[in-house]
Amino acid sequence: MEIINDLNMEKISLKRSVDSGTQAQQEVVKEILREVQMQGDEAVLSYTNQFDGVRLASMKVTEAEIRDAYKEVDEEFISIIQEAASNIYDFHAKQKSESWFYYDKEGAMLGQKVTPLDSVGVYVPGGTAAYPSSVIMNVMPARVAGVERIVLTTPPNRDGKIPASVLVAANEAGVAEIYKVGGAQAIGALAFGTETIAPVDKIVGPGNIYVALAKRFVYGIVDIDMIAGPSEIVVLADETAFPKEIAADLLSQAEHDALATSILVTTSDVVAEQVKEEIERQLQTLPRREIAEASIREFGKIYVLPSLDKAVELVNHLAPEHLEVVTKEPLETLRLIKHAGAIFLGRYSSEPVGDYFAGPNHVLPTNGTARFSSPLTVDDFVKKSSIIQYSERAFMKHAEKIAKFARYEGLEAHARAIESRLT
Repeated sequence: MEIINDLNMEKISLKRSVDSGTQAQQEVVKEILREVQMQGDEAVLSYTNQFDGVRLASMKVTEAEIRDAYKEVDEEFISIIQEAASNIYDFHAKQKSESWFYYDKEGAMLGQKVTPLDSVGVYVPGGTAAYPSSVIMNVMPARVAGVERIVLTTPPNRDGKIPASVLVAANEAGVAEIYKVGGAQAIGALAFGTETIAPVDKIVGPGNIYVALAKRFVYGIVDIDMIAGPSEIVVLADETAFPKEIAADLLSQAEHDALATSILVTTSDVVAEQVKEEIERQLQTLPRREIAEASIREFGKIYVLPSLDKAVELVNHLAPEHLEVVTKEPLETLRLIKHAGAIFLGRYSSEPVGDYFAGPNHVLPTNGTARFSSPLTVDDFVKKSSIIQYSERAFMKHAEKIAKFARYEGLEAHARAIESRLT
């Protein structure tokens, strides 16, 4: 892991070119979406056989399968999922906004009506790992928002099953519709609908390049949350930090993906050297060593800055997905932070605390987009309508000005629509 003392901040960035896939990948995804739109279940089942290696008799998960899933997990896991889901629900409940109205002095009533989306599709990735945390993080804010229909799709294993932990998490989160469908075909089914899966209004959740491309192509037919890039962590540390803990936190992101980014920004040469040594030591016994090692080798960096102000300047420049502030006075440092998806303060706020349990959402802006975007919230599952009710008094007072405004734009019919009420 490279230690950098002499740096040009303008050349440092988490931003990478947006991964639009190869031309071949784009064409594959477009073809899958076309087939699903035209042939519905037949196309979905065919692609599931082709890509997941399983012939499904039915895509929908049955109550019997859910009961069987509970037999495969221990009581402690169920208890942990329940407590984590409760924490996540309670946090997001504080975000919920209500409709509001007011009357101005002329008696016009103005306001905003907040309405939950009718339906949402949650995509949960499959493959070599199961992600029950992705289930509860995407479902709970939708439930708080009041979404009536929440649909979950996730790829089946070779035996045609969904990991028990994912099924239990979905059931505990209150999901009534679960389908054994993954990849671009799942996104197509959620967007266009099939004989089995009714279409939704919005699709959320991470996935591979084919899922990301499919979400991009169906945007406009449905809404989507974001196109997330590889995971990122930046640790901002001074001389009071514990190198062993920092190294462990950096590796917690590196093990996600060979493309993940783990960066230490510190004011201490000693901490920098000790963290580098700790990373090498801890890698030796890490089960996902190959992935983490590739991530650290390609994207891991340690930056040593001469002052905390300069270190914070670099952090704000990077605008990371996850930021740990491990300084003597983390709350004081927080005042200086402008750009980060989630901020973890102090020694005991290790990033996995937020990934799994604390309550704030772990669906976060990546690729430097924390400069202008936010974590997944309840607001992502509602829409807002403006309300206008002019009284006669308000209308008469402002009609002439409104008509003139319309004529300034050359829109005569607009002006006449106002003046028709004056005669």
